Parts: sequence; C-alpha cells; structure tokens
Amino acid sequence: MKQYIVDAFTNELFKGNQAAVCVLEKWFSDEMMLNIAQENNFSETAFLVKSRAGYDIRWFTPASEIDFCGHATLAASFVIFNFYERDIKEVVFHTKQKGDFFIHCTDNGIRMDFPSFKLNKIPVTDDMEAAFGTKPSEAYLDRDLLCVFDNADSVKNMSPSIPELKKLKGLCIGVTAQGNNGFDCISRVFAPELNVPEDPVTGSTHCMIAPYWAKRLGKNIINAFQASSRSGTLLCEVSANTVSITGNAVLFSIAELNLP
Repeated sequence: MKQYIVDAFTNELFKGNQAAVCVLEKWFSDEMMLNIAQENNFSETAFLVKSRAGYDIRWFTPASEIDFCGHATLAASFVIFNFYERDIKEVVFHTKQKGDFFIHCTDNGIRMDFPSFKLNKIPVTDDMEAAFGTKPSEAYLDRDLLCVFDNADSVKNMSPSIPELKKLKGLCIGVTAQGNNGFDCISRVFAPELNVPEDPVTGSTHCMIAPYWAKRLGKNIINAFQASSRSGTLLCEVSANTVSITGNAVLFSIAELNLP
C-alpha cells in the first residue's frame, strides 16, 4: 500500500505541517491505523476510503483518533487531486463527527469548507499564566482552548511548560495575537494530550482563531500566519457557521508500506 507524505499550508518543502496520507480499499482495524500513525510519528496520519461520490476520512495522531484535522485534510485533498482524481476540481470528504467537508481545487490553492468553532469566553487563570510564562488578555474554550495575547512577540517567543499545558482544558491549545508584516494574526498551537508538544500549522484551530479575528478586526477575510519553527500560512474566509481555509501543499515522498 502506498503512503504519501505531504507538507501542508506551504509552498516550500520542509515548511508547513507534515501529514501522512493512506488511501485504502477498505478500512483497516483501528489498532492498525493507530500503529501506522505511531510509526509515522507526525501530528496526523489521514486514512481515506472511496465512498458515496467522495471519500470517507479519518485522522489519527500518535496517541489516538481525532475528530477533525485541517492540515491532514489539506494533505489528503492534495493527494486525491494529484494522484487519484486528476480530472476533478471538487471532492467531498465524509467525516464521522463533523459532517461533510467540501473541498475545492482553485487557482489560489485548495479551499476547504469547515464548521466554525464557538467562542465561549472563559476567565483567564493563574494556570494559564503558569503554562505560558505570561498572562493572556482573553481566553475562549470550545474543543480547543484559545488564549489571546497583546503582541506578536509574546506568541513568537513563547516557551510554554508542557506539564503546565496539560493542566489546561482543550484538546489543542492555541495562542494568538494581532499580526504584522501583512498578516492579520499570528498563532501557535500546542497539543500535549495528543503527544504533539507543538503542532507546526493547524487548520482546525483556525476555525476558532479566524472567527475571533474576523469579529475583532471587522473583516471576514483573515490572512493568518502560524509561527512555529516550520511556519505556515492560511487564508481564512469567515461566514456565519463556516470557516473556509485555503492553503497550498508540497509532496515530500511516496512510500510502499510493508504491512502484515
């Protein structure tokens, strides 16, 4: 079976976020898919099976299956458009918990229509300050935790404590500030509960980050920069219940998996 490794949310190899993509004829056992994800040791491995005029998709971290991953969806879309369905410009991914994702191959990149997260405001706590080394000005919680800081340097230079991050609520923990150098916002994302200390570029958490900045800046198009060591860019369009995220991707390798 072939496996594709793709750098997502970038035009450059060795930037963005790595994801592995496996297109299956039928589902493997959950144990096998988790074993493959652990062997890859990327933040996500995406598995797809052709069905119903589209593909069923599932995502596995090195720790467990996850309900939704943006960068691995981008990587999977790149693989489908370039290696499996070269004549199409749109594809539908059917998910277990989030409904259908509609994916479009455009001149500007691959656009993915995702459900937006809720901005449920919560109190800023001492635990947050202990985790980040500096106190956020605001905090919001849905599936993920989003903490807002007053300047971009606070986000860029942050060295959070992983043990303290584990005390906070949220599957992924995002930090954000208003951007500079042509970007509306800057962010980083940590996911220690998923055995991912820092996720290089995170599409799903931008379904929370982009609505926050759209409301704060009074605009529905958000040009976002994720400031991990690999870095990546996301163009986000925010509507009532949807965040459409456009990004590019680069193929790193195609491998043949030697499975039992």
